Amino acid sequence: MTPDNDHPLAERFRAFVRNPEFPCVGAKSALSRGRMRIVVARDLASAWDDLRILPQLTALAKDYRAEPELFQSLVVVFEGPEAIEEAVFEHHLWERVQSLADKDALWFGQPHDPRVSDDPDDPHFSLSFGGEAFFVVGLHPGASRPARRFERPALVFNLHDQFEELRRQQRYEGLRAKILQRDEALAGSINPMLARHGASSEARQYSGRVVGNDWKCPYAGRGAGAELEQA
Repeated sequence: MTPDNDHPLAERFRAFVRNPEFPCVGAKSALSRGRMRIVVARDLASAWDDLRILPQLTALAKDYRAEPELFQSLVVVFEGPEAIEEAVFEHHLWERVQSLADKDALWFGQPHDPRVSDDPDDPHFSLSFGGEAFFVVGLHPGASRPARRFERPALVFNLHDQFEELRRQQRYEGLRAKILQRDEALAGSINPMLARHGASSEARQYSGRVVGNDWKCPYAGRGAGAELEQA
C-alpha cells in the first residue's frame, strides 16, 4: 500500500515542515529530497490502522538497507484526537508503539535490530521494525514546545542508523547544534529533554513532554504487550 502523500493532512504537514521557523533541518532535508513518506491514519488511540502503518515501516527499513541514503523518514499523521494534553498524548504514543512492536515481532516474525537494546532504560534503546532501529518524534496540538505543535497528532519514525552515519561522517554534532540553535530561537529556550544520541535512553524524548528522573517508560518490550493482555 502506498503512502497517503496526496491527503490534505499530508500537505499541511509538509507546509508545517517547510515553515522557515521550523527548527529540524533533518526533516527539511528529508522533505526536500523526496524521502519523507506520509501515512494518514484515523486515531492515535486506536489500533485500527496498525496494519497499514507497519508495512510502511518495514518497507522503509528494506529500502534503506538497499540504499542507505540519509534523511529518510515515515510520518504517521492521525486524524484524531484533535485536542489532546501532553500526558494523554504520551500515553497513546506508547500504546501505539507497543502495539506496532508486538505485531512486528509476533505477527510478522521480524527480528529485532541487534545493534540496539529493547530495554527502554538502556542508553542504547531504540525501537525496531522490519529489522531496523527507529527513533520516534511525537507531535500534537497540545505540545509545550512549538516545534512539536502540529494541528493533529503525528509520529515521525526516523531510522536510527542515520544518526550513526552522521557520526561516521563527522556531521552529527554540527547538525545537532544547528537544530538546537534554531529551536531556541523559536521557543526562547533549549528543549530540556534533548540529549546526545546514545548518552541516555532516547525513550524520554519521544513524546516531547518534560519528565523527571523518576519517569518510567511504559514500553514493555517487543511482544510483551500482547503477553500482558493475555495474562
